[in-house]
Amino acid sequence: MSAETEDRILAVLEDDAQASYTEIADRADVSKPTVRKYIDKLESEGVIVGYSADIDPKKLSGKSIAMVGVDVASERYVEVTRKLQDLEAVESLYTSSGDHMLMAEVRAADGDEVGEIIQDEILSIDGVEAAHPSFLQERLK
Repeated sequence: MSAETEDRILAVLEDDAQASYTEIADRADVSKPTVRKYIDKLESEGVIVGYSADIDPKKLSGKSIAMVGVDVASERYVEVTRKLQDLEAVESLYTSSGDHMLMAEVRAADGDEVGEIIQDEILSIDGVEAAHPSFLQERLK
């Protein structure tokens, strides 16, 4: 399969992770078996790590979403990462090359609860030096 074909399939998947194999095949101009084979390959190689829904925080009633930059003592990085992954309120966790070592997506009922999660759960982890929340307001794209 050519790189161009792979790019077309990936572009459809990135645009609509719920598209059926038939829809992907039609939009990428390839056969359905080609789509299935390529997606199976990407999943088995760990390139596709999951499928998710895009959420508009403003339309999610009763929920606040914050991206929390987490600064970690380097000698505690592995332990902190494991503990953050275990927290129920942490929807996703990313390594970062920006201002913070880790970025945690935290979901809670409201801003007050996000603050409590940061104070009581995230900052209480040995090795977490600081946590900086940015609340997501409105999805623009």
